[in-house]
Amino acid sequence: MRLLDHPSPNHGPRPADGVIDMLILHYTGMRTAADAVERLCSPEAQVSAHYLIDEDGTVLRLVAEERRAWHAGLSFWAGRRDVNSASIGIELVNPGHEFGYRPFAEPQMAALERLGRDILARHPIPPRHVLAHSDVAPRRRSDPGELFDWRRLAQAGVGLWPETAAAPAATIAEAQHLLAAIGYETARTGLLDDETRPAVVAFQRHFRPARCDGALDRETRACIAAVAAAI
Repeated sequence: MRLLDHPSPNHGPRPADGVIDMLILHYTGMRTAADAVERLCSPEAQVSAHYLIDEDGTVLRLVAEERRAWHAGLSFWAGRRDVNSASIGIELVNPGHEFGYRPFAEPQMAALERLGRDILARHPIPPRHVLAHSDVAPRRRSDPGELFDWRRLAQAGVGLWPETAAAPAATIAEAQHLLAAIGYETARTGLLDDETRPAVVAFQRHFRPARCDGALDRETRACIAAVAAAI
């Protein structure tokens, strides 16, 4: 893994009594890596991440881990809304859904596996808190998307991927309850409402990427139950 320092000015202090217990993965969603680096280092943009991994496996360190990078935005996970204060953000160079979404390159994934293991060795981040940007901001974001190989990453020791089946959630309300237990912002309304459907799509992108339609079909409900049982 080739690691280079490329400091961004876009960061701030973390809470003095805080703990880093989340790792959030993004794609850059821009035409080129150079465009992404420029934006992540632009004071006017006011966005950043701790690391950026190019498709050739080169890693840029943009913000020191002890500082609060500005990558998650308006977000929520497991009762917390200030995700930036408790997380490390990694941007993966990929044009994203707007500019020609494609599978993540092998050197990029290998570098992510190594970097992810290094980060987990430094911070108390449980497998269930290795997350997509879309997990913590399902109404706004779709990255890193359905082409990202979460299973591979978990098998490398970074993240959660339950291999065993579970009895599916029987009702929408039960599925909502399990999604909330996992960390998503859902209420037990019994309806596939405007809050629940984006959370289901985000869950599918992470754990059932073959079809990300927001429907609570039997396979999705079984996946939800399996993840909830594994946390």
